[in-house]
Amino acid sequence: MIESIIGEIRANRSFLVTTHESPDGDAVGSSLALAVYLKRLGKDVTIHFNDPVPELYAFLPLADTVVQNLPDRDYDVCFVLDVGEFRRAGRQVTECTRVGSFINVDHHLTRDNFGSINYIDPSAAATGVLVYRIIKATGDLIDYEIALPLYTAIITDTGSFRYSNANPEAFAISSELVATGISTWSIAEKLYESQPRQRLELLALALSTLTISERGDFASITVTLDMYRRTGACAELTDGFVNYPRSIRGVEVSVFFREVNAGLFKVGFRSKGTVDVSSLAATFGGGGHHNAAGCTVEGTINDVRQRVFAHLEQAL
Repeated sequence: MIESIIGEIRANRSFLVTTHESPDGDAVGSSLALAVYLKRLGKDVTIHFNDPVPELYAFLPLADTVVQNLPDRDYDVCFVLDVGEFRRAGRQVTECTRVGSFINVDHHLTRDNFGSINYIDPSAAATGVLVYRIIKATGDLIDYEIALPLYTAIITDTGSFRYSNANPEAFAISSELVATGISTWSIAEKLYESQPRQRLELLALALSTLTISERGDFASITVTLDMYRRTGACAELTDGFVNYPRSIRGVEVSVFFREVNAGLFKVGFRSKGTVDVSSLAATFGGGGHHNAAGCTVEGTINDVRQRVFAHLEQAL
């Protein structure tokens, strides 16, 4: 599979690199690392995200070159990274007819095989790991500029190496990346120690909605459109909110309800391992990993909560 991808890289000139909507650290890091590598080979590269790069990751190389509007031109190959469901790449990409072929690189347990090449490995800690494997297999050097976004991809998707996906490969790769001269403290400071005031104000409102089940085995918090208006915060500042309910002793699954539009909610799930939340999300048309998944549900907040909680009760 990797050799096929390398063959496509060597045989073609123009590349589109994209990822899922509301990009997280792995989506951003793996995309930028691959783009840096392709540009180094002299390739014509466009990086397209359906949504802007979160300010949190603005320090990464090429972050300022990402576009939201897909240029009206042809591409030999489109790399679609970290996208479990093709629709999450956005309509500009899914409906694009000016791409020669799609290469799907992903590590989600639930996924679409939409590419002409589908390099998918759910055992990988992050999509950044798969990008590392591809570049490493070419024999080319992985230097500071590539290592920085790759390390960011791995550290964010493993929860700073706290999650169960922090396997030996993730640590081994990270060790090699750190050896290029990247500063682990500098990255951690940018990711975790430089929060805007609005995020903490929004978190305070979200935590006030904390709901815990009677048995204490699942808990949830909610962010509404009104909370955004009251704090001046935006959706990208909610990254990591879902982990707070999970940190409660006895809670096996946490749920984060985020209002996207009136009557429409993004629902994020996090599990401590007992419950496969990818299956839970799939019942609502979503997907993800065993311990981290999500979906979109229509209805009032009370209706959405009741439906999700009913499925959770059965799962637990």
